[in-house]
Formats: sequence, C-alpha cells, structure tokens
Amino acid sequence: MDVLIVDDTRLARQELKTLLSAHADVSVVGEADDLPSARSAIETLQPRLLLLDIQLPSGTGFDLLESLERLPMVIFTTAYDQHAVRAFEANALDYLVKPVAPGRLGAALDRARAQLAAGDRDEIDTRSRLGADDTVFLRDGERCWFVALKDISHIAVDGNYARVHFRGGHATLTRSLSALESRMDPNLFLRANRNTLVNLRAIASVDPWINDGYQLKLRDGSEIEVSRRQARELRERLSL
Repeated sequence: MDVLIVDDTRLARQELKTLLSAHADVSVVGEADDLPSARSAIETLQPRLLLLDIQLPSGTGFDLLESLERLPMVIFTTAYDQHAVRAFEANALDYLVKPVAPGRLGAALDRARAQLAAGDRDEIDTRSRLGADDTVFLRDGERCWFVALKDISHIAVDGNYARVHFRGGHATLTRSLSALESRMDPNLFLRANRNTLVNLRAIASVDPWINDGYQLKLRDGSEIEVSRRQARELRERLSL
C-alpha cells in the first residue's frame, strides 16, 4: 500500500513515517508540505492512500481533495478536532488527532486494507465490458429494474455509494464509481468530473462553464459540470 504524507511540519511527517514503519505492507512513496507539491506528487506517484493534514500553508486538505479528479483513499491527521464531520463528508477513512496513537493508526490502516481488497475484487472481475445494448439488473431495496446501458443517463457519487440515473428513475448501488466505470463501454461513458460518469448519447447541449470547463444539459433535464481537466477529452470524444 503506497502512502503519500502531506503535512507542513517536518517533525510530524517523520513521526508518521516512524509509525508506518511498523506495518510491513505499507510503503511511504513521498512527502509534501503544501498544496502544489501535494498535487504534483499525487499525479506523479499515484499513491493509494493519503495521510493528509488539514491546515496547510497554501490552503487546506479539503482544498486539495476538491482539486483532484480521482481521489486516493484519505486518512486525515490533524491537531484540530473540529473538522471531523466535514472530513467524513469527504469520504475520509478516518480522522486522527495528533499526536497520532499507534493503535488508532493501525485501525485506520485496516480500513484502508479492507477498501483495497474490495477494489481488487472489482479489478479481477473477468466479465467483459458492457455495451450500449446490454441490459443490467439494478436493485435498490425492494425495487428492481432491468435497464439497457444506453438508457442510463449518468452515474453520480452519493456518499459511499453510486446513484444510477435512468428513464426518470434512479437506483443506489454499493459499488464505487471507479468499479462501475471499469465495466462501462469507454466509447459511451465519460468521466465528466471526479464524482460523475455521463452517457455521451444522453447529452442534449454543451455550454462553456467556469474554469474552462463545460456545463452539460442531458435529455432528462439533468445538468452536469465537466471539469477543466476532462473538457479536452469531451471535445475529442464529440468532435469530428
């Protein structure tokens, strides 16, 4: 499990490295002390897990997460306890208050291991990608549907779940967005932003949006923001 430590204090980073050294399956692949260096390290090293401080010189850990297209797993490590609710709203695995206790860190790493194991099970799924005309079975509580992939307008993150929107209805699944994306025809679905997959055939209009992104209006009336990073891919997909 590759880990990136993001903290503006050298002694705090060293303490975390010392604690992590007790876990044979954990490898610290890098360190960062502010937002720009953290973003660069994440893009270059692609760690599976961030140990992330909240108060940084050039912003907050939340600012960092909001700037990323694809999120690693996150464990917050901070001297302050008042941000815990927001941390879990950001789908953090855990929120550790400094000085970090070895047992609490171990429990947080166990959560990361469990999530990695679930992701690995998704990755080794040998079923073929789904095509536009393939039909999938969706179940949400007591309700069930058979839905053609082409009839799914978009799939959005909903907390720890993924909400599939289709024909005016929706179903909430206990699968990650990345796992669902791996089954989808890449010629049909585009990752519009880090929280949303959109069906290209469901797009009714495209308008310029803030930060050089786009605003999509889908045929069902939904509006989806395309991030600046994904705007180029959208243009390439839709251009002649």
